[in-house]
Amino acid sequence: MSRYRKILQKVFTSLLFIALVSLNYTSFAADGEALFKANCANCHKPLEDYTGPKLQGARARQPNLEWAYKWVNNVNSMLETDPYAKGLLAKYGSRMTQFNLPKADIKAILDYADAYVAPAAPGGAASGGAPAEDNSLLFGILTLVLAVIALILLQVNSSLRKLAEEKDGVLRTEPVPFYRNKTYIMAGILILFCLGGYMTINAAIGLGRMKNYQPEQPIYYSHKVHAGTNQISCLYCHGGSQDSKHANIPSVNVCMNCHMAIKEYKGDAIVKEDGKQVNGTAEIQKLYQYAGWNTDAKKYDKPGKPIEWVRIHNLPDHVYFNHSQHVKVGKQNCQTCHGPIQEMPEVYQYSELSMGWCINCHRESKVNFYNKESGEGNKYYSIYEKFHKDIKAGKLDSVTVEKIGGIECQKCHY
Repeated sequence: MSRYRKILQKVFTSLLFIALVSLNYTSFAADGEALFKANCANCHKPLEDYTGPKLQGARARQPNLEWAYKWVNNVNSMLETDPYAKGLLAKYGSRMTQFNLPKADIKAILDYADAYVAPAAPGGAASGGAPAEDNSLLFGILTLVLAVIALILLQVNSSLRKLAEEKDGVLRTEPVPFYRNKTYIMAGILILFCLGGYMTINAAIGLGRMKNYQPEQPIYYSHKVHAGTNQISCLYCHGGSQDSKHANIPSVNVCMNCHMAIKEYKGDAIVKEDGKQVNGTAEIQKLYQYAGWNTDAKKYDKPGKPIEWVRIHNLPDHVYFNHSQHVKVGKQNCQTCHGPIQEMPEVYQYSELSMGWCINCHRESKVNFYNKESGEGNKYYSIYEKFHKDIKAGKLDSVTVEKIGGIECQKCHY
């Protein structure tokens, strides 16, 4: 029996390992994607140069395989001494933000970029965005098939051993069927318990989160056309984001400032995710109906009414978030939280907006305390004289939001 126990232990250990690999394979890939979107997407794209160089094949272009791991966390010092870093600055004209990422995170980002393949657009052409392939079902089926094969082989082995012993005159009791075997039953219970716990915890963590939420709006408004193609600043429509807690939704008259003159859409075809083409001119006519604007008489001859936009980004009531604090003081781009908004034909919630997501951003975001090159700092933070002195003395390279209280509960919660 001891021999069978060893065999069973090895088999179930192998099966458990395969199951864990199959369950976590996609999560490892998603980690690289999430890290790329959180830290790199504002300046880099996987397949083409942007504000910075494309990331696919970055390690092959660099002086050595370890260069990227040093570069990400030592940008300021390497720009002074490293020829390749100086060449990047000369070519792209912008200094990369210095991060404090572990090597595993940097590797996950570069692995994601190297494996990235642009998905096919509705018309068959390639388009930007992350691949949506999910192989978890395939790995689950393979795990199940392997488990069945293992059970069959164990039963075959048991039958052959019984025949051999009977031939030698050794009689033994009838073996217990596998569905009544305590070892099998216990192993099955443990596997189901682990799977159930994993799925339950993941579901509980995701409660209340609305990532990828994309409601249908009363007027099809394309940020790709306005913020992308026409380069309209986000602050023109959402001016409150730099002056108040809320990034206000623009009123109808803000839209009419442009659309009194722009009556037709003559740009590239606007295609929804389901492949349906949007009539841009018809959507402009909907705006005129809300505004009460008469295009022939060129005046407002009907009472206007507000456009009932459906809110997409919504935090819980107990969370305090101030847009002006992040946009005006923190100098954050809209894309930090809202993703590549200038590339979205129809807006959706790009980030999780969870507490952990916000805290990770505060742990990594640099504060403008002191600039070694200009010798200037942010006067607002002059009370933190110790940090200034430590940076001047070289004891600190930078100060994160976390170090000035950015992860205190009261910063975000009433």
